[in-house]
Parts: sequence; structure tokens; C-alpha cells
Amino acid sequence: MALGPVDKTKCTHRTIFPGVDIYTKAGNEMMVSLVEFQPGAVVEEHEHPHEQVGTVVQGRARFIVDGVENVLGPGDMYVIPGGVRHKVVALDEPVTAFDVFHPIREDYL
Repeated sequence: MALGPVDKTKCTHRTIFPGVDIYTKAGNEMMVSLVEFQPGAVVEEHEHPHEQVGTVVQGRARFIVDGVENVLGPGDMYVIPGGVRHKVVALDEPVTAFDVFHPIREDYL
């Protein structure tokens, strides 16, 4: 486990959908992810048992959580309980979001 600041280049990197890259670092009980979307990129509808909270850092994206649609921009936060279906669509500019998951998503490490 890393202590203190971690440069994104030292994080685990994955392309999780076309145009969506994620940089992840885990602690003992939770993990953080920096998510970068190209304009128009889509995280297809899915669900996972992990609780997910986050904030949009840059750009605007359409979040569809349990069938409810909202457009979020910089500083807007979201809470996605485990087991709830959700989808994210970047609008016409790059989007950066910061996610926290609990428990740790082993598939992102």
C-alpha cells in the first residue's frame, strides 16, 4: 500500500470502455480512481456490488443512475449504492472524474 501522494503514472491504468481511461490506487479498505473520458465516450450501463462516490473535476457528463438522468459538471458529486445500475456519457468535451469505491474493486487493480 502506498502512503501519501501517488503520481498518476504510478497507478494501475486500464481502458475500461473506448475513450474511458482509469488510474487506480488502493488502500486497505477502499480505492480511489481518476477517470478520464474523451468527448462522447460512454461507460455502458452496468452494476457492481461496490459502493461508489465521486465528483466531476472537469467537463460535463450525463449520469443515469437507477433510471434517473442528471447532467453533472465540475464540483458536482454523486453517490451510487452497490447493486444499482448506472451509465455515464461524456458530453462534448473531455471529462475528468474522481471516484472512491468500497470495498476495493479487484478488477481495476
